[in-house]
Amino acid sequence: MNNVISKGLLFVMVLAQFGNVWSQDKQPFYFQVKRTMESLEYIGAPVSENDRDSILELILQQAETKKIQKILDKYALFNVHINPESRVKASPGFAEKTLAQNGWSTFLIKIDNQAGITAQFAVESDQAKSTFNGGAMQGMGSEGMGETLTHSDIEDRWLDLSLYTSPPMQARLSGLEVEYFILQLYSRDAGKRAAKFAFNCGQGTQDVGFRNETSMLFDCAPSQKIVLEIFDENIKPTTASLTISDKQGHIYPSQMKRLAPDFFFQKQIYRSHLETIELPPGNYSLEYGRGPEYLTLYKDFTVTDTPGQRMAINLERWIDPSKLGWYSGDHHIHAAGCSHYTSPTEGVNPEDIFKHLVGEGLNMGSILNWGPGYYHQKQFFDGKTHPLSTEKHLMRYDLEVSGFPSGHAGHIVLLGLREQDYPNTKVIEDWPSYTLPVLRWAKSQGAISGYAHSGLGLAVGDDRLPNYEMPGFDGIGANEFIVAVAHNLVDFISTMDTPPSWELNIWYHTLNNGFRTRISGETDFPCMSDEKVAHGRSYTKLGQDLNFIDWVEGIKSGRTYTSEGKSHLFDFKVDTLEVGTFNSELALEKPSKIKISAKVAALLDKVRDPSVKPLNVQKNIWAQKPFWTLERSRIGESIMVAVELIVNGEAIERKQIKADGNIQDVEFETFIEKSSWAALRIYPSSHTNPIFVLVDGKPIRANKKSAEWCLQAVDVCWQSKHGLMSEKDRIMAKKDYEEAKEIYRRILEDY
Repeated sequence: MNNVISKGLLFVMVLAQFGNVWSQDKQPFYFQVKRTMESLEYIGAPVSENDRDSILELILQQAETKKIQKILDKYALFNVHINPESRVKASPGFAEKTLAQNGWSTFLIKIDNQAGITAQFAVESDQAKSTFNGGAMQGMGSEGMGETLTHSDIEDRWLDLSLYTSPPMQARLSGLEVEYFILQLYSRDAGKRAAKFAFNCGQGTQDVGFRNETSMLFDCAPSQKIVLEIFDENIKPTTASLTISDKQGHIYPSQMKRLAPDFFFQKQIYRSHLETIELPPGNYSLEYGRGPEYLTLYKDFTVTDTPGQRMAINLERWIDPSKLGWYSGDHHIHAAGCSHYTSPTEGVNPEDIFKHLVGEGLNMGSILNWGPGYYHQKQFFDGKTHPLSTEKHLMRYDLEVSGFPSGHAGHIVLLGLREQDYPNTKVIEDWPSYTLPVLRWAKSQGAISGYAHSGLGLAVGDDRLPNYEMPGFDGIGANEFIVAVAHNLVDFISTMDTPPSWELNIWYHTLNNGFRTRISGETDFPCMSDEKVAHGRSYTKLGQDLNFIDWVEGIKSGRTYTSEGKSHLFDFKVDTLEVGTFNSELALEKPSKIKISAKVAALLDKVRDPSVKPLNVQKNIWAQKPFWTLERSRIGESIMVAVELIVNGEAIERKQIKADGNIQDVEFETFIEKSSWAALRIYPSSHTNPIFVLVDGKPIRANKKSAEWCLQAVDVCWQSKHGLMSEKDRIMAKKDYEEAKEIYRRILEDY
């Protein structure tokens, strides 16, 4: 590849060429090749970088397809020919016939489709039919019926296989003359092993003389069990996040065939001290860490054929908020639904998800039961901290009202419930069809309540804060928040998993008119994001050891800041009043100057991450992932970021700090003329909760336009939501909405 052309530029050029006039015979093949390479990369088994670049250059040159086939053919374990009469025959390909014991290997199947058919493609092997359930050994016959296996059968069935057909790949042939399928093989054994494979694209397509079958002898490299010695910064045993790859970029263990607590949709695995991994001999790279408060470190290692190998992994922190009394938490994690497994159980068990909490260095994790898997997962709710919890890591099951009849009006997070079933309901469908009755019920049992993934339904094309564009209130975020906040039914509004300006704008408007909901951070794992738990965090300051009740009470009282973990805003004060104490309320007899202070820390890599586009490079980049990240706070190419003083939603002053990991004192002074709220933020990475500064005992009436926006928003929300409510609930909801409007009208009269 020409070194002048960067990899990123090459991708752009290739994509641009798709819009040009290409040969109709070549373009579909190019498209299918690109789709196959993307899938291989996604599952952690990419072609080599040189081969990838060569293929992209050939596409750019509109080269003959045979030149591309020549490169890909060396990855093909089988060649399958479909003649014009749709008869199938198979032969071995050029890929090395090597497998890894206790691991999955990925290959291509090259298909020469002379018939141009679009039937479903299938592969099977007698050596891959057996299944094992609960200690019983059972095989599946061709009709799916159970068969009794002899010991000889079991010994012979050493293989497992799977065609990878998830998008963008397909289970059916495309009709192209030449295309590639992805095959994954797992070996139970080490040494020489033989297997027979048969291919078809529908009943009756097998060629005569069993030519659709081919046998193959594999050399299965024995795996070695590696004992991991994992220590934290205090040389104490711990749990870490590990991403293991070989020189070609293959991820181990193979992602697509992992079992809990390893999740197939993540590259990393989590292991505790003295646990093991099994790898065949070879050279590997390890990326390891333990959440954003730790450094991400790298090391190369070699697995030999000598048993009893051990590997030391020593973690390094760059900051420890708990030493200052601040404890991290993610109150929106799921153990079922979205990316999770759906079999053999609905979602994963507590011990599986708990390992992820500990492996990300999270102090408190709320596992929320919700619509998907609700009836299975609710068995883990008992209204208490889960028994797996430790002194430094708490887990508790609670509820997200999502997949319930009120979900259209906004998903709500309920923390600290004593009972999980709404009164007089037996199934989800019996619950109320708007959120306010659910919030009242939660409040009646002392729970903490807030809206989830708040920006959904609040999308606007303006990222200024505050802004006065009216969103559609047509999603599942903090939509009915605009009504519930007027009724004093909501404690917090969640952030960090949708665009920050969508989340903050509605919060700023309500704060401007005297309401006192707090901000929190969440992930909605593995739905809004399945990369890891706790990308979005709330840090709560506790006056004593970590416990669940005090932690969530800190959310309610605002004794928290939100962060994605790469920046921190400790001990935010106005004069001597610290946030979250004495109702976060500072009384001034008359307009006065106030002093704002905090301890601030942030950590940026010295070189900008090219995968994260700066906020000013293109239109609406702020509405694209990653939404909250310190990388977008970077000033130019430096490691400087700005700490902003926010008063009544406006950034009135900024001070730059060096994001080098050190804790620094930051101070501001400003003059307060009327009752106001103040906060600090590093945008878009972290945000404090507000301190309310009351002048002469008057309520906060900071911005008349904000009150007008809120009043209009209630009507817009009603128009969007009322048709989705039950007839019975609609009558009650109309009353709640009208009362909210009356509250906003009275606020407007104060201006």
